[in-house]
Amino acid sequence: MKNAIYLLLLIVTVASAQTNKKVASKERDYSFPTDSLNIDKQLEKYKLAGFSLVVFQNYKIIYSNQFGVKSIDSKEKIDQNTAFSTASISKPITALLCFMLEEKGLINLDTPIDGYLKRWHLPKSKFTENNSPTWRQFLNHTAGTTQSGFADYYEGDTIPTIKESLLGKIPRYDKEIDFLFTPGTSWAYSGGGYVVVQMALEDTFKKPIGELAREYIFAPLGLKNTTMIQPDEKGFPTNVALVHDENEKVIRTGLPITPQVGASGMWSTPTDLAKIAIEMQNALRNKNNKVISHNVAKKVTEVSALKDAVGGWSYGWQKSFGYNNYDWFVCNGSNTGVGGSVFATMTDGNGFTFLTNGEKPNRFPVMGNTQKMLLKLMDWDNKTSNDEIQEMPSTLKEKLVGTYDDFLYAQGVETKIVEKNNRLYVQSMLLDHFKGKNDNELVYLKSGYFKIIDYPNLLKFDFNDGKVSSITLTRNDLNTKIKIIDKKQSSLSH
Repeated sequence: MKNAIYLLLLIVTVASAQTNKKVASKERDYSFPTDSLNIDKQLEKYKLAGFSLVVFQNYKIIYSNQFGVKSIDSKEKIDQNTAFSTASISKPITALLCFMLEEKGLINLDTPIDGYLKRWHLPKSKFTENNSPTWRQFLNHTAGTTQSGFADYYEGDTIPTIKESLLGKIPRYDKEIDFLFTPGTSWAYSGGGYVVVQMALEDTFKKPIGELAREYIFAPLGLKNTTMIQPDEKGFPTNVALVHDENEKVIRTGLPITPQVGASGMWSTPTDLAKIAIEMQNALRNKNNKVISHNVAKKVTEVSALKDAVGGWSYGWQKSFGYNNYDWFVCNGSNTGVGGSVFATMTDGNGFTFLTNGEKPNRFPVMGNTQKMLLKLMDWDNKTSNDEIQEMPSTLKEKLVGTYDDFLYAQGVETKIVEKNNRLYVQSMLLDHFKGKNDNELVYLKSGYFKIIDYPNLLKFDFNDGKVSSITLTRNDLNTKIKIIDKKQSSLSH
């Protein structure tokens, strides 16, 4: 993925939940999504080869269905055990592995990662002279490294080593991975950073990252259809979905080879991804978890980056949205001809996973409609008490109404605060695109902070001469200040 906004654009339109009495009457057999989603018709409309979906609720898988084919050439149907390339969904699994190894006392994520590297070492940089980046900073994209994403390879290609990848001897990059800022001072999405982590793991344990993941995660959780083995390696599964281009044609062999395994080389099914998410959810409530500890689950999903981090980031998981008043841990994967998502609530054990084997223009509409419809159909709503909200004085409303640069995700998109029926709402193209809802109410809390419904960060407005001069976003113990230059221009500062 090329940059933060590209990553964000993988999350397509979703809508907030609404009570649906007709759905409630059908929920006992959980068959209602099949008719409501109309995925078969969408596959035909958008020339999408296949789509595999799982929904879970109250810590249990309640719905699983597969649509379309593994390959448009063979017409063999996708089934529950058909694995897809998961692309960047590999990253939270790599992060989870690291936190589990730390808990066992085998590595220390707060120490500089360079000491664990043997085949190659981090390049010298003015940004790291007095601040050598730690494992943790690579895992939450605050190490400052370049190399956002990678090209695919296929049988017959010369497959680079991960050392060659880091040296920039690969398509897209013609120079060694480098640093953009002092580690820990900002955020920049870096697939290359996860390749550094992969090398550190393999150099330390003298095993491929896939073997470590199988030993500590896949096998203990009984994930029979999840692997980090690549198509050119012995043991690669045979029940897999091939990648397709915009014209619904199989791309070369259909089996992309990814040497940057820790960043984007895992293959899995929505069922196995759901099992991982549910194990995480159980660990977060410290009940029925078998492999992941409560401590690890809390650490790996905590918001650890806010400044420049497109709304919030943890370790491999995106924490940028608050669909249906829940806090979610989310990851989206996108490689050429394949993509998918994991959406899971931090509480109550709800969520969904899907994977699909088509290019972006083909899969994005189907993914977006599926997210939108599921959030509506499932009627998940974690409404909070109105006791925290206080009435907003009219003089304060007048000061807030206006047009601003994007203060939600730091992407420079025009953002407005408007008044309707004596209430304030935030309008943004990003909210419209990501959530399917362009007005999200802005409420005034008794604590003095402001909250946008379904947006996870609290806001505090500072004023100068009756106008907004800065906005501070706050999440847990993190905050970042956005200085307002005027009503249509802002710039970030810490």
